[in-house]
Amino acid sequence: MLFLEYPTCSTCQKAKRWLDDNGFSYEDRHIKQMNPTYEELKQWFALSGLPLKRFFNTSGLVYKSLGLKDKLASMTEEEQLKLLATDGMLVKRPIVVREDLVLVGFREKEWAEKLL
Repeated sequence: MLFLEYPTCSTCQKAKRWLDDNGFSYEDRHIKQMNPTYEELKQWFALSGLPLKRFFNTSGLVYKSLGLKDKLASMTEEEQLKLLATDGMLVKRPIVVREDLVLVGFREKEWAEKLL
């Protein structure tokens, strides 16, 4: 299992603690230092079943500075995926990736239902 996080993010710290407390082993990846690639994001988006907007860190400074709230709707999926691949701070975190599952953001109830 791959766990993508921004280490100083309090939600990521909570999620990591939850994984540890529930005995999960995972590969830890710093989302800013090792930004997800276009290919990874495309694969994760397809596997997640989520709307692509859920992959954006809509409360982040980069998202706001680029004015993406008003721009995303007119962008194609490919354009959005390519944009996400340019900066890890645009990507919602944490993300858990398994062969059969992708979880974006930490919601304890959802994680418990899907991972336990």
